[in-house]
Formats: sequence, structure tokens, C-alpha cells
Amino acid sequence: MLIIEPSLLSANLMNVKHDLNKLSQDRIERVHIDIMDGNFVPNLAFTPEFVKRLNETTSFFLDCHLMVENPEKWVDHFEKSGADLITIHVESTPHIHRVLQQIKETGKKVGIAVNPGTTLQSIAWLFPLVDQVLIMTVNPGFGGQKFIFEMVGKIKELNKLKKHFNYKFDIEVDGGINVKTGRLCLDAGANILVAGSYVFSGESISEQINNLRQLV
Repeated sequence: MLIIEPSLLSANLMNVKHDLNKLSQDRIERVHIDIMDGNFVPNLAFTPEFVKRLNETTSFFLDCHLMVENPEKWVDHFEKSGADLITIHVESTPHIHRVLQQIKETGKKVGIAVNPGTTLQSIAWLFPLVDQVLIMTVNPGFGGQKFIFEMVGKIKELNKLKKHFNYKFDIEVDGGINVKTGRLCLDAGANILVAGSYVFSGESISEQINNLRQLV
């Protein structure tokens, strides 16, 4: 089943309540929250306090994507803030297995993300531990980037591994998602589309979401 997950990085942060209300009216159940520390990626975005406020004032499933160095220092903060799923990058810590276990012990869903330049082979042994694998289809750090089409092959490879070993994780894609690239990702085996610029930069949030829903 297709899940559309708008990325709040591209929302109107001067009037985020309006955008959140629109998403709720359009039957969106999950939102994507990019956490950036200015070190792992060259940008800053969102905090545990922001996640806490969302948790207190909305009913969205909060998918927190930690683009930070040493994520083990942040897991407990986002668990307490109300994250529903915590995704960390395999490239962000030398203790990736330990941190995934740390997330699992909080009772939250566990995600692992892989940058365009990182192979699936480097994380395949971790697949039994996770609820979601995030394939980055841009280099992380900024919204509005162009989709890297070579990542379609990586999505296909991941889907083959999932089917072969009967893994249950979701396959999420993030970066440059629109109707054209979303179609490619779904056909390759993804089931969660993170869309930021496409959803929030058009004339109508509802229309953009409906366009993505029409892909299935």
C-alpha cells in the first residue's frame, strides 16, 4: 500500500499550523521530520522540542529522520519527545548495530537510511533489525534537489533482497520525489514516498497529494 509522507522541511514554517491542517484534511497520516545537526549534513533543521509540540498537538505518525553525527546521543531525546519511528544513517556512527538496538529498546519503530554513495551490502546484515529502510535519492541536507536516477536500481536490489529473505520492512525513498520519479520508485518496489518540495511548493497541497495517490 502506498504511503505518502510529506516532509515538513519544505512546509511554510511561518505558518506550519496551516500546512498541518491541510495535510490532516487530505487524510495524510504520517509526516517526515528531518533532523540535521550541521555536521553530518551541511544544514540545520528541527529539534526534539519541535517533535514534542507536534506530538502534543497533532495525531500524525512522526517519522524522525536523524541526519546527525553520533545519533546515539539523540535517540533518547526523540523517544521522549514522541517520535514514532527513528531512522539513523549507517554512515553516521561506527556503532550502528548498538544504536539500532538502542532504538528498539525504546519501543519505537526502527529505521536505517543509506546515502546514494553507500552500498546495500554494507547494511544488509542489519535488515532483520529494522522496520524501515530509507533509500536516499538525493544527497541529504537540503530540500528541492534533483532525483538521482541511478538510485532506482538500488531500490530494485533492495526489493529483491526483501522478497528473497521474506523481510517485513517498508522501503522508503526520500529526495526529488514527484509524479514521474515517484512512479519509478513504486515500480522498483518502494511503498513510502517522502515528498517535500513537490507537496508544499505547488499551488495546492491537496492537488499535489492527489496526484501522488493516483500513482496506484
